Amino acid sequence: MTTLEFKIEINAPKEKVWEILWNEETYKQWTSIFCEGSYAESDWKEGSKIHFLSPNGDGMNSIIFKKIDNEYMAFKHLSEIKKFQEMPVDDATQEWTGAMEMYRLTEDNGITVLEAKMDAVEKYIDYFKTTWPKALDLVKKLSEEK
Repeated sequence: MTTLEFKIEINAPKEKVWEILWNEETYKQWTSIFCEGSYAESDWKEGSKIHFLSPNGDGMNSIIFKKIDNEYMAFKHLSEIKKFQEMPVDDATQEWTGAMEMYRLTEDNGITVLEAKMDAVEKYIDYFKTTWPKALDLVKKLSEEK
């Protein structure tokens, strides 16, 4: 697995960027870059389960590994979800089980730096290198417009 890193400067306080990232409505907007109609189901507490889902019920079963409000969120991906059901780890998912996805916010003089890191398997690296910058651009736009 390779850890991909992305960074963007946003002209908004980190509390605003945090809200855009994890508020249900705006989360759906910026994650639509990866999959139209995607959403997450969770209580958003550290240690809790989180399901990242597409409208047809496919997605990722993960846990909120670490959460520091307005600063840091980390997810640990465990297995696939098919038709809203958690699937057991098989040979295909074994390759990425335990992959991490992390978000860090730092602010200096009203400018927030959003850093996103993600463990990716080889076959998805090019896809993520294309989609992540678009998703972060949308987070920036949403954070700066309201």
